[in-house]
Amino acid sequence: MLVPQVLVRRGLPLALATIELVGRPRIVDLDEPAVLAANALRPSRVATRRRDLTQPQALGLYRRGAAGIRWWSTFESLWTNVTVFDRVADRLRVGKVRHLRVDDPTVREAADVLGIAPA
Repeated sequence: MLVPQVLVRRGLPLALATIELVGRPRIVDLDEPAVLAANALRPSRVATRRRDLTQPQALGLYRRGAAGIRWWSTFESLWTNVTVFDRVADRLRVGKVRHLRVDDPTVREAADVLGIAPA
């Protein structure tokens, strides 16, 4: 059920933030078949929640100069995820931050797609 308590983790409110990577960061687009092939990655091993499979892949991309990865959501393929590696945090600038609320249209849309009933 979509209630305010689901928008809190470890006692802190969940939020959306605008971020910017300073400089010319390389974000590896794992939605591009040629990029997957060039990095010997398979979609079925990228689109998993098994960290024992994904973390070594991410580390390899980082070691080859990536600041992060872009890929599709395992919940809805049209949702884009960008993961920025913590090792480039010194190049990260945080802009506007807004706390999520249950009446936020973005939260309502996501809850609907995920099958979470409104309160």
